[in-house]
Amino acid sequence: MSDFPIALHGERITAVVVGGGSVGARKALALASAGAQVRVVSPEITAELNEAEREGRLIVERREYSAESLADATVVIAATNSRETNARVAVDAHSLGKLVNISDFPDEGNFHTMALHRSGDVTIAVSAGGVPAAAARIRDAIAERFDGRYERAVSALRGLRSRLIERGDERWRDAAPKLLADDFCASVEDGSFAERVESWQ
Repeated sequence: MSDFPIALHGERITAVVVGGGSVGARKALALASAGAQVRVVSPEITAELNEAEREGRLIVERREYSAESLADATVVIAATNSRETNARVAVDAHSLGKLVNISDFPDEGNFHTMALHRSGDVTIAVSAGGVPAAAARIRDAIAERFDGRYERAVSALRGLRSRLIERGDERWRDAAPKLLADDFCASVEDGSFAERVESWQ
């Protein structure tokens, strides 16, 4: 099966996570951190979810799953410890045309989550053929190189682009190919990139 990676705008997502255990908590908290509106449906929840609910980062419905739970969802995650319940979520979500991830049987869903490295506006996601531990190792190796220096560089680029465009200055079309040439990574890593951006202010 071939993957088609996309990046969803977190703040425009309504997510329903069915299951309040450790897997459900991890996925619900990741969605909430991305800005999604998250509802967890589960009779019982972890201490982490309880804390997140108290802080207003997500909503918990302490009850058993029913198909009505998915009505307003953009994204659905099934993460209960019941194979039967997870399979039912898959069927219901597919019938409603939802994006759905099934934690214990990924092939029942239509997407899976990836190992993420996030640093400011830089997000790197790794998928490794259904072997999450391998994806995590590869992600960690990538993260060692693409650290805070890249976060600062991308932030500087975004700021420069916004300022030039807002002023009606057409130099962004000239600046972008020069700042993002083949030596972009080298300049970020040797510390010279900030000066290059400054020259276009």
